[in-house]
Amino acid sequence: QLVESGGGTAQAGGSLRLFCVASGRTSSGHCMGWFRQAPGKEREGVASIDGNNRTSYADSVKGRFTISKANAKDTLYLQMNNLEPEDTAVYYCAADSPTARADVRTLYAMYLGQGTQVTVS
Repeated sequence: QLVESGGGTAQAGGSLRLFCVASGRTSSGHCMGWFRQAPGKEREGVASIDGNNRTSYADSVKGRFTISKANAKDTLYLQMNNLEPEDTAVYYCAADSPTARADVRTLYAMYLGQGTQVTVS
């Protein structure tokens, strides 16, 4: 099970931090990542981090978003800075396989959270 929190509303240029707590068959030892889906658009991979703490980001968020995890807490984070209105979307936490390498282009959601809304005005 993956449970996200931390979404909300921010002004352009502001910051938000998303949290995802893993439990059950999922754990932060898996390759994990974040997807987002804006209204009328396809779901896209935003960031991922693997078991060796390698990271991967979509071009649209590089330099603004940072993915990290605390294995002892089974928690995944997404720090979002310098937010833009185009970042408005529902953000989903995902767990890929334990052996997958971090790559947002191939991030696969073996497990997916329920999503948290991020709105940037």
